Amino acid sequence: MIGKLKGIVEELGDDSLILDVGGVGYNVFISSRLLANVTVGQALSLTIEMNVREDHIHLYGFPDSIERDWFRLLATVQGVGNKTGLAILAAYTPEKLVQAIMARDIAAFKAVSGIGPKLAERIVTELKDKVLKMPTAGFSKSASSVSFTSHQPPATNHQSDAISALVNLGYSRSDAYSAVVKASQNNDVNQSIDALIRLSLKELVRA
Repeated sequence: MIGKLKGIVEELGDDSLILDVGGVGYNVFISSRLLANVTVGQALSLTIEMNVREDHIHLYGFPDSIERDWFRLLATVQGVGNKTGLAILAAYTPEKLVQAIMARDIAAFKAVSGIGPKLAERIVTELKDKVLKMPTAGFSKSASSVSFTSHQPPATNHQSDAISALVNLGYSRSDAYSAVVKASQNNDVNQSIDALIRLSLKELVRA
């Protein structure tokens, strides 16, 4: 099995590239986000997920093992194929995926090409208990970010109501969730709903 490839980018396609490794050209499918950041002639190292079937052998490339592991996790959800998995990783970093899934932000996944309401709901439902164990690229390294690895989703009525209020104001559910969690961490969790909304709005302005 191929787990990693290191070589020179020889050719770029619509959804893949050819990586020259010691004179052998490997066709590797990658996300559009990664594709936009590589150029022909560039030295490139990719972590590889190898998909072997009776009729083909496909290679999927990622900048590191973190995205590769997320690709594997997404594939456990029925209806998320390899193409859809790459599309999700093109749209969201692992950090944003944790936030969207914990926030049950179905709209975030519906925005990805090829994902409808039912599949979007299946993703957040089936992965909500798994994402906190997944690696990210340092979700809690920044003092301004929320450490989702040590905090559960908002559970109080005030927090849920505050999230809904912020969504009604036009904020995405992911951003609203993040702001409410931060406001709750930094202040009295028993504060009134109006106070929590005001503090959450301040967090959104800071972001």
